[in-house]
Amino acid sequence: MASWFTRRRTVGTIVSVIVIAVIAAGVTLRATQRAAAESPGSGTVALEFTATDLATVEPKVLARWLHVSGTLQPVNQTTVKSKVSGEVRQVTVREGEAITAGQVLVRFDTADLEAKLSERTGAMEASRAQLALAEKTRIQNHTLLKQGFISQNAYDSAESNLSVNQGTSKSSEAQVQLARNALRDAVVTAPLSGTVAKRHVQPGEKVNFDAPLITIVDLGQMELQAMIPANDIPELRIGMKVDLAIDGFGERRFTGTIDRINPTTEAGTRAILVFVHVPNPDAALRGGMFGTGKVTLTAGAPVPTLPAIAIRTEAGQTFVWTIESGKLGRRIVTVGRRDDAAGRVEIKTPLPPDTPILAAPFDNLKAGAPALVRASAPSKSAGAS
Repeated sequence: MASWFTRRRTVGTIVSVIVIAVIAAGVTLRATQRAAAESPGSGTVALEFTATDLATVEPKVLARWLHVSGTLQPVNQTTVKSKVSGEVRQVTVREGEAITAGQVLVRFDTADLEAKLSERTGAMEASRAQLALAEKTRIQNHTLLKQGFISQNAYDSAESNLSVNQGTSKSSEAQVQLARNALRDAVVTAPLSGTVAKRHVQPGEKVNFDAPLITIVDLGQMELQAMIPANDIPELRIGMKVDLAIDGFGERRFTGTIDRINPTTEAGTRAILVFVHVPNPDAALRGGMFGTGKVTLTAGAPVPTLPAIAIRTEAGQTFVWTIESGKLGRRIVTVGRRDDAAGRVEIKTPLPPDTPILAAPFDNLKAGAPALVRASAPSKSAGAS
């Protein structure tokens, strides 16, 4: 009996302790809820940024560039053509071979040309003999006229015959000179130094007058032909430098100079052809290569700018993060020209003056989140929660 009463007393004590614990927990929970209600937001942590993380809109003079692109062509190139008709006897060069001005390129068979020269030389000698006879006759008739042995008409006839023979002699001399020129032109030489681009004929072929024989290009001076919109032409000047990158040359850069600007737009376009002269002393560049580059234009007036790193793009929108009234703000902006060398971008959207703008790569930022600028520096980079 005594043990039963002892067990009952123990159970009662345990139940009392549990009830007291539950009441204490309820009181504590109510106190916590009341404190949270009296101080809302006390659990939110404000993002802290230092001066090195921020930037403001500043007026800057941005470098202005005009992009150009086009195909390279040699400045000096020519297609040597035949000045005579005949059979090609020898071609002394092949494609890709370097040649010098005056070097023999092609030789024609000269048998017919030599025969023609001999024929015309004989005709010239005959005409000279006729001229000498006519001159002698005129002198004799002049003496007879003075002595009264012939009439004036007979003398005039002799003098006219002399004039005819003089003309015939000059004509025959010209024919001989033409035959000599043709014989000389049967040996074709290079008009300029350069590289053989194409050989149009082979030995044994018969070609006509003015037929193409050899194409020569001089790679020492190249020219990039760029199509420039007509509204950009007023800012270009002869002599402006062009920084060029040529396909296939990696990081190597070439410097060109604007040499000529066409006076009219190209047919069917609103663009004007601009010729950029590109020195090529090592002959590394070749005709037909494609190049891109930029022309430094005259600096304009200062414009509002921000560091390029401050400009964010997401879902097709361009924006910046600002700190206003202790909170993060997300402002949509319109950008203009970009100066890659200075790392700055023109901002066309007006922003409040001296507004701090994030200029460091932060992630997971939310508009309206508490934010403050720590006065002391340096500090740890702030992170978003």
